[in-house]
Amino acid sequence: MTEPKPTFENLPAQSTRATAAQTARLGNLSAIIGRIIEAVDEETASIRSGVGFDLKSANARKSRYLYELTRATKGIEDAEVLAEHRESLEKLRDRLTINESVIRAHMGAVSEVAKLMQNVIQRAEADGTYSEGEFGWAR
Repeated sequence: MTEPKPTFENLPAQSTRATAAQTARLGNLSAIIGRIIEAVDEETASIRSGVGFDLKSANARKSRYLYELTRATKGIEDAEVLAEHRESLEKLRDRLTINESVIRAHMGAVSEVAKLMQNVIQRAEADGTYSEGEFGWAR
């Protein structure tokens, strides 16, 4: 008697580790984009309010999220997959544009204050207080 050969027609296809990892990365892509948007919004609000903005931690957070985003999108060439996230990516781009303009305005203000401080220091040094004549060294 010959045993019937098992059929595998109804069994699901086995996925490789690479496929599973890519699927997991794509599933996390929306969450990563959402976290980046949230971080950028928090940074923008902090800069606008001028209260307790920590540049070092903000930069560290953005660097970490950029790393996560790069890993999640590594090897993705499928336009359909990227199209699924187009709306959230456009939202992120808009928020980054706003954030950039707020940062530029803030840096401009910091530059103006620095120039004012420099002028005050230069005027204070030029008022004769520290001249050689005051100390009897001038001839």
